Amino acid sequence: MTVELAPVSVPDFGLPLQKPSVPVHTYDLRCREAYDRAGCDWVAVYADREHFSNIAYLCDFEPRFEEALLMLGPDDVRVIITGNECVSFAQAMTRLTSFEVRLCQAMSLPGQDRSRAPSLLAVLKDIGILAGQRIGLVGWKPPALEAGEDAGFFFPSVYVDALRRSAGDPSAVVDRTESLMHPEQGLRAIVDADQIAAFEWAASRATAAVWRIVTQVREGDSELEAAARMAYAGEPLSAHVMLASSDASGPVVGLRSPTARRLSRGDGVTTAVGYWGGLSARAGLISDGDDDFLKTASAYFKGLLAWYETVDIGVAGTEVFSRVSETLAQGGLGSMLNPGHLCGHEEWVNTPIRPTGDYRLRSGMVFQVDIIPTPMPLGWALNCEDPVVLADAALRSEIATRHPDVMSRIDARRSFMAEALGVNLSPSILPLGQTPGCLAPFWLKSGHLLVKG
Repeated sequence: MTVELAPVSVPDFGLPLQKPSVPVHTYDLRCREAYDRAGCDWVAVYADREHFSNIAYLCDFEPRFEEALLMLGPDDVRVIITGNECVSFAQAMTRLTSFEVRLCQAMSLPGQDRSRAPSLLAVLKDIGILAGQRIGLVGWKPPALEAGEDAGFFFPSVYVDALRRSAGDPSAVVDRTESLMHPEQGLRAIVDADQIAAFEWAASRATAAVWRIVTQVREGDSELEAAARMAYAGEPLSAHVMLASSDASGPVVGLRSPTARRLSRGDGVTTAVGYWGGLSARAGLISDGDDDFLKTASAYFKGLLAWYETVDIGVAGTEVFSRVSETLAQGGLGSMLNPGHLCGHEEWVNTPIRPTGDYRLRSGMVFQVDIIPTPMPLGWALNCEDPVVLADAALRSEIATRHPDVMSRIDARRSFMAEALGVNLSPSILPLGQTPGCLAPFWLKSGHLLVKG
């Protein structure tokens, strides 16, 4: 396989303005399924500003400034417990047929009023939790069982303690996070046509924002000026905006926020923008050419091609991991993290793509093509992250019927990847972003992309 640097014009696939909505009845069904899967009398779903995705998936509310619990109980009881600032927000934003919002001022910010409803224990009793009942916890990630049998919960202990006291028996409180976040069987591992359309809206806008940075950056820009070229329009973020650069005196720190540092010719640079349902990242050189860098970038691009050519419905995650790892190794590279993972409202839900484990890729899985090459010399950066979804014929038909504009953009992206980049995708791989597979190693020559020869 050969890789070439060639002039490529990226089409305008059309940028969606109106975000497709997920119907209320879908959120009702999600709550019912989450409750049934847990096999408990009650399910407690934790959320805060950083860890909001599970609650957002279940009811479309996510707390701001405060914590919240979504309590799912017998007979379709659904109660959101939150602090002073989010009570009215939850009432306005929650998309369920029936629900209650209860105030617990312990969830409010420090120094705020605690005179009306300070006790979580009292609220839990008031909504109907009884001694002897079993409570399943959904935290922000499953327990790390590899760390030992007593792995605990990824759920604040102050709330775990209150739930245990409500149940009257510490052993009655159990973890059920994997019911939502298991890498293959979790409720959130598979999404429907409406959610795919909503995520395509986010992915389209995030990838367009990153591509504006890549194509408009100029030598002498500050990192802040370069980041401003994304033209942020206020979309809900799944991660902070990242943009960082460095010369050969130090590493390019990918997670860093932009600063006043000026971009100079030869610097490595990286950027990432993530909205709910899609993150895009690109990294390269502030340059119009460098033979050594091009050689490494070509080896990395072969790893991306291996991902796209291996992934399909029914394929084992271990096979994807091995194929990508082996291809990168031929160029002296590895993948810093798992080469690909499930994404949702947050950037990383879980991943079936692992060196071990019996996990298969399934229709309805939304993936981040996330291959971070390592090692990188000081002052170099490479990255090309895009969101895609796997969809069988039935799901593709449903997307086309319910959201024809979405499928039209997806079909155009698939054609572009095949005709311009030489990447022939399985029919099940649907690119969600505006620049699928577009890797411009030299940002001062961004009209030239790596393509399969």
